[in-house]
Amino acid sequence: MTPALRRQGLTIVGTLATAYVASHFFRASNVTIGLDLMRDLGIGPEALGALTGAFFFGFSAMQLPCGFFFDRYGPRLTVFGMLLLAALGGAIFTLAPNLTVLVTGRALMGAGFGVMLIGSMVVIARWFPPEWFSTLSAMVMSIGLIGNLMATSPLAWGIEALGWRTVFGGVVAFTAVAAFAVLLIVRDAPPGHPFLARQPETGREMLRGLLEVLRTRHLPLILVLNFTNYACTFTLQGLWGGPWLRESYGFSRIESGHVLLAAVIAYQAGILTIGPLDRILDTRKWIAAFGTAVVACIMGTLALWHDAPSWLPVAAIVAIGFVSASSTMVMAHARSLFPDRLIGRGMATVNATVMLGVACMQTLSGVILGQFAPLASGARSDIAYRSLFGFMAVVLIVAVSVYSRAPDAKPSAGR
Repeated sequence: MTPALRRQGLTIVGTLATAYVASHFFRASNVTIGLDLMRDLGIGPEALGALTGAFFFGFSAMQLPCGFFFDRYGPRLTVFGMLLLAALGGAIFTLAPNLTVLVTGRALMGAGFGVMLIGSMVVIARWFPPEWFSTLSAMVMSIGLIGNLMATSPLAWGIEALGWRTVFGGVVAFTAVAAFAVLLIVRDAPPGHPFLARQPETGREMLRGLLEVLRTRHLPLILVLNFTNYACTFTLQGLWGGPWLRESYGFSRIESGHVLLAAVIAYQAGILTIGPLDRILDTRKWIAAFGTAVVACIMGTLALWHDAPSWLPVAAIVAIGFVSASSTMVMAHARSLFPDRLIGRGMATVNATVMLGVACMQTLSGVILGQFAPLASGARSDIAYRSLFGFMAVVLIVAVSVYSRAPDAKPSAGR
């Protein structure tokens, strides 16, 4: 690859990563505004869990269709069209007068933003050598996490100054602008790449390719961890972390926002630290397994430590933020299983599993918390939150034990 093509490829990846910021903001925002939504709409934890999970149900539902679109039409047009859908969903959510409309808008946002990560990975796979896949994917996720940063303390400040609807309206406008930037800048593959000279597949051939993906050997073992690891960490950091700090430890909205902000910064540091480790240690499997096991141990500690001092939840949330960056290795592990012609469908299938796991876990988390009687103040009890953390710790331990049976995908094997 010439220096000019490398610079063009990095510009394209940077454009997609910038658009990805809005996805992270909207998916994580309920951790800051959750208690406000519950109070304003008069809903319980079950409804908040379902509302938050709606984003991820919409997200996961679009993965397989978008996998077909990526392989047939390319990432550029697919991402452009779906970002416009996300902007529409964001506008509906921002203007929603009731829970039903909120859920509709959030599901549309999830469906639209569902193309961002996989679209970026498809572009990376076609513009850069295989050994750069993990590093550049980590870069995309790191830039996208600016949206998570915005959904913590800045969102808390924005709510107190302007109200959440005004803040959300600004991010909707950003999403629309990002869509047109993708249309103007992104290119599906570098000159001379086979994708550009391909013969479009028929519907039957596309379906046959999906079935080939689903029959990929060892894929189910990887999907088990994909279904659970991000689901558990994001249920804490994207939904219940803020309410837990406020209800069990008396943190203010701003104070809990600061903790969540630190966790996102820790996650970014984790991505930049852990992302290159596969090339250094020549393993993806064991980095992913070890990181998930550490998260399970932290969750178990939160579940078992009764009347814990206030430093513990702060340290736990920040530590999970750093270590959970190892989940990028699971995606890289799965990527190694698919040939180029199946990248779109293969990675969309993997990402669908990730987001379906989040949707299910966030919805289930509301049901678990709803089984415990609230305190006189209406807050959830500490034992309710600890039970949720214990459940997630067990889920992660089981997932790691299954995933450990999969063969490794060493970066050196692709050189």
